[in-house]
Amino acid sequence: MRMPRKILLSVVLSAFFLSALLLFWHYQLPALAYHWIAVRRQADTWRSRSLWLPDYRVTLDAHPVEGIVRNLSGLTYNSRAGTLFAVINNPAQIAEITTHGQLLRLIAVEGVADLEGISYVDGNLFTLIDEREQQVYWVEIDENTRRVDVAKASRLGLGILLNGNLGFEGVSWDEKMRRLFVAKEKSPMRIFSIDGATQWRKGNVLDLQIREWSPRRPSALFVRDISSISLHDRTGHLLLLSDESRLLVEYGSKSELVSFMPLWRGWHGLKHSIPQAEGVAVDDADAIYIISEPNLLYRFERPCLVNGNPSCNQRE
Repeated sequence: MRMPRKILLSVVLSAFFLSALLLFWHYQLPALAYHWIAVRRQADTWRSRSLWLPDYRVTLDAHPVEGIVRNLSGLTYNSRAGTLFAVINNPAQIAEITTHGQLLRLIAVEGVADLEGISYVDGNLFTLIDEREQQVYWVEIDENTRRVDVAKASRLGLGILLNGNLGFEGVSWDEKMRRLFVAKEKSPMRIFSIDGATQWRKGNVLDLQIREWSPRRPSALFVRDISSISLHDRTGHLLLLSDESRLLVEYGSKSELVSFMPLWRGWHGLKHSIPQAEGVAVDDADAIYIISEPNLLYRFERPCLVNGNPSCNQRE
């Protein structure tokens, strides 16, 4: 028996409006539209003294990192080596990758339950985070390292709002202020700044100060989760990456919203939406790299501006 046309039309329209409502709810499109207008109004103020994400375009799009099959997560740029370091949580490994997406080596990591984040500090020093246990580890990695055992590493435990697989998801070192940022994924989203975490290396008295970072306006944190963070040394700005919202958001040194970049198909030159963004890093030329599971690498760069831009040199 055929369904009457009016009833069929009503069902189709209801499904359409329900889908639209779910889309608006999932991506928080009204808030996104509001902040998009606000960001555009301050373009003249921020464009020359920030990363200014609206100007970035993809120059390496969904490049598979050969030699890695799945679980690629976390990301940092080693300015000393000029390469990227990412983590794999199962089995626990660290991957060194060129800025063009070539795998250079895999480093086995022992003693972690759920390896999720990595950040380069200085010299041969890196930090790693264990999401489930909410532990931060300091480890040494040089050009000959093939294995890391965190049982022998200095560590810091932050048993705050323990929540299984929704624990620490991102970590980033602030070279200028000598502090560490650690991000909790969701339920609730939290970002902590930790001062004094490396004083033990110099034999100083340990003076550890843990503070919570939050945007100047609570409404400016409009993402659904935090999958990675990266502190940009030149500007002191903090980048937050959201997998669920498919957004990269830039905040100023005073926690003010500066700009953001949708990671959706058709935006910034992307052929397809980034499926599962898990790590973000910025190199010395201000190119932005994003890792997406299972093994994809993206690079975004900012074209040269007429009035000059220190990060305008694009790679071939």
